Amino acid sequence: MIRVLIFLIAIAVLGFAAAWFADRPGEVTISWLGQHVETSFAVLTLTVGILMVLAVLLWSLGRWILRAPATLRERLQARAARRGYLALSHGLIAVGSGDARAARRFADEASRFAPGEPLTLLLGAQAAQLSGDRAAADKSFKAMALRPDTRLFGLHGLFIEARRRHDPAGARLIAEEAARDASAPAWAGNAVLEFRCAAGDWSGALERLEANQRGGLVDKQAYARQRAVLLTARALAEESRDRASARALALGAVKLAPTLVPAAALAGRLLGEAGDTRQAARIIEAAWSANPHPDLAEAYAHLRPGESARDRLSRVQTLAQKSAGLTDPGKAEAALAVAQAALDAREFAVARAALAPLAAAPTQRVAVLFARLEELEHGDEGKAREWMARALRARRDPAWTADGFVSDHWLPVSPVTGKLDAFVWTEPLAQIGSEADDQAVDLIEAPAPVSEKAAIEAPGAESQAAQPAAPVATGPSSEFASALAANAATSGPPASSDSAVTAVGMAPNAAANSGAKAEAPKTEVPKTEVPKTETAKTEAVIPLMHAPDDPGPGGEPQTEPTPDAVVPPPTGWERLRALFR
Repeated sequence: MIRVLIFLIAIAVLGFAAAWFADRPGEVTISWLGQHVETSFAVLTLTVGILMVLAVLLWSLGRWILRAPATLRERLQARAARRGYLALSHGLIAVGSGDARAARRFADEASRFAPGEPLTLLLGAQAAQLSGDRAAADKSFKAMALRPDTRLFGLHGLFIEARRRHDPAGARLIAEEAARDASAPAWAGNAVLEFRCAAGDWSGALERLEANQRGGLVDKQAYARQRAVLLTARALAEESRDRASARALALGAVKLAPTLVPAAALAGRLLGEAGDTRQAARIIEAAWSANPHPDLAEAYAHLRPGESARDRLSRVQTLAQKSAGLTDPGKAEAALAVAQAALDAREFAVARAALAPLAAAPTQRVAVLFARLEELEHGDEGKAREWMARALRARRDPAWTADGFVSDHWLPVSPVTGKLDAFVWTEPLAQIGSEADDQAVDLIEAPAPVSEKAAIEAPGAESQAAQPAAPVATGPSSEFASALAANAATSGPPASSDSAVTAVGMAPNAAANSGAKAEAPKTEVPKTEVPKTETAKTEAVIPLMHAPDDPGPGGEPQTEPTPDAVVPPPTGWERLRALFR
């Protein structure tokens, strides 16, 4: 209605103007170059209007002719962009549905219509991973790693590919490069921390932990716990070289985590050697009230070097009296500590009284102490052998256990997965079938399982441990960029499974410093579990798609051939039988 009203008003105005000019025709005379033209004012106005319209038309025609090539090019580019967008959309959908053939086809189409785009590189890398083409995926990730907008994604892809082909040195180099940014992603910060811990580089691990805390990658509680574990590991490493430095580090760990048994035991032992028995006793008693442990009882008994066995027994009895409010396992640990000290002091009545409540359902330690008691008190080798036979069939005592690996002493890093603070004081068989199954799911981002032998025999661990933290930067370093450019067309050959898992295993100096004599039965950590853990951890690292080893519902698994024959893992009963062979 408004438009009709405006149109009528315009017609009325034009009619009024025409009538006004008709009533006042006027005369116009033009003299130019000796020519005289006489006409009315209305005719002159109409002529000028026509000439203006013709000028505008000629200008528009010339402009269209001059801009025709650019316009055609823009339309062709827009058409290619639309086709590239459709190819990217369909390709990502195909990747998410596990259709490797369609994903490869759409990736090729997207690279033809939208070459060099970040999403094109992403689709190409994911399609290559889905189809099992590791070389093409590696090439795509390297191209993304050299671009500032896709650098971190490319480094993440290269990190995953390096772990898949069992290249811990390359994985560590990539993680260190990604962690150089001020806003380092969580996977890079955690990977660098684990690599440095596995190599025994405790100073570098502490620096990385501080960077992770500043970047918001770890909360305050986890930060305090991990820092305490790292300080304890560093104190164990310094114990044989600088006792004063080790004592300061142990005290720092106890301040952050008062209930951390290894830190409290080490601090108590070092303070006792320095003559500060009061502070040592307070530290051990605080840790004992939360976590009764044989190491704490041993450190408490030897607070004063050179004391007699009876004095140590009296001290342990004082510590056991602080277990009144503890649970049954805590009271049992207190009784075992008293019995051990009593046997050393040859107070057999005290030892028998401490062990009597545990005789109904003895564990291996209880049975061994009973056997020693019978031999020392009565010289009865028959009863001693009977108790030793019961020890073979008795329930196992708690031990330092991590990922199925049992150690005689605490270790800061799991030799199986390289996880920091993985050891817990529990029965070794308690993790089979329950915690171990959950752990297989939780270790998606964890490094590959390793064997202690591979970690010890692998070369270059000490040189990698001494590598300093790189400065903060936003682009790839010159060394890393040249390495990518030199290997842009090829990917490194896969390494053997024994040497591949070096960087995430237990470092030689870590085992030496802790003084542990750990033994891991083959049935606990079979070698054939390596590909399973690799498959589990790659499922959640590539977005918008299933892992190449798991193409999704309806797809056929596309696994890489392995040189070794896959042996089915032993059952729980076979593991139990292997413990007593």
